Amino acid sequence: MLSVLIGDNYQIGLIYDIIGLPLDYECPDFKMKEDRIMTQKAGLLERLEKGVVLAAEGYVFELERRGYIQAGPYVPEAVLEYPEAVRALHREFLRAGSEVILALTYYAHREKMQTIGREDDLETLNRQAVRLAREVAAEGNALVAGNVSNTWVYDHNDPETTSKIVRDMYEEQVRWAVEEGVDFILAETLEYFAEGQIALEVIKGYDLPAVICFGSVHDTTRDGYPHDEACRILADRGADVVGLNCSRGPRTMLPILKKVKDSVDGYVAALPVAYRTTDAQPTFQSLQEPGSERAFPIALDPFTVTRFEMADFAVEAQRLGVNYIGICCGAAPHHVRAMAEALGRQVPASKYSPNMSLHPMLGSRVKEQDGTYLKAWKD
Repeated sequence: MLSVLIGDNYQIGLIYDIIGLPLDYECPDFKMKEDRIMTQKAGLLERLEKGVVLAAEGYVFELERRGYIQAGPYVPEAVLEYPEAVRALHREFLRAGSEVILALTYYAHREKMQTIGREDDLETLNRQAVRLAREVAAEGNALVAGNVSNTWVYDHNDPETTSKIVRDMYEEQVRWAVEEGVDFILAETLEYFAEGQIALEVIKGYDLPAVICFGSVHDTTRDGYPHDEACRILADRGADVVGLNCSRGPRTMLPILKKVKDSVDGYVAALPVAYRTTDAQPTFQSLQEPGSERAFPIALDPFTVTRFEMADFAVEAQRLGVNYIGICCGAAPHHVRAMAEALGRQVPASKYSPNMSLHPMLGSRVKEQDGTYLKAWKD
């Protein structure tokens, strides 16, 4: 009887009262449905119909900078060891205007967990990541996204064997995310079209919205598809949102993004890295100062974009008709807030947006005694 009532969308609280269960009773079989019924928040596709959805990413890089993730393997062990740090970053991005809280399961797949000897923690980490994301998302009516990533396992020279391995890895991560109650699944930084196809098939098996984003280190995917073609095919096969993330900064992502938008009838995503890439060095993997070693991945600081550059990107992407706009590696909350405000939004962190008119030296009321020093600041 309980399952029939839930299927008819009756209020869970009323059902519990009728059958004599306490309101804080948690039934594992129905908890996900209970949460979705009682929150009644707009889903991803509903929000996209109304306008741009803003999404902050870059958790792995930011937590590495803060000392909670090891550069190299980049496995998000912080989910288990320092959940308060993950929770805090989720909250900072939420306050800055992100409408999506992404469960920190990037590189939390079986292959990567094996490399650091923590395969036994695989399921625990994946479930805990979603729970942390859900906890914070509830504070601001944000969406919770499950996450799968590039695997480093797929090999186009052995597609039959490696496709099965990738599918199994995605299957377990997506299943755990769905059981923990995500609103949609994001598959990202995919370098192979085949990985995107596998991710789409797995996600759609659970009847959830699928967002599929390709990295763009090269001009094509590693199995030879131009990015606009790869996105178009997956959109035609049922992906709800397709696009690009990571690899390229705002300036060098835009030309490819335009081709994707021209090729795809549905929703398009764009989440560049927060680094100043150029035509000569189009990806953050290729960034290098004259006479120095490659900056990627832990010497990228001199190339970081300003909040104003990310705000300009958000406006340009919106002008192109991009619907899912965000930021990837290198992101910080001030970038996200600037993007939100450039899109015409006031967010909780806007309370502390810059007001340079009140600065003692750069503001509108510089004291006479300080005037002589101001000239040195300007020279």
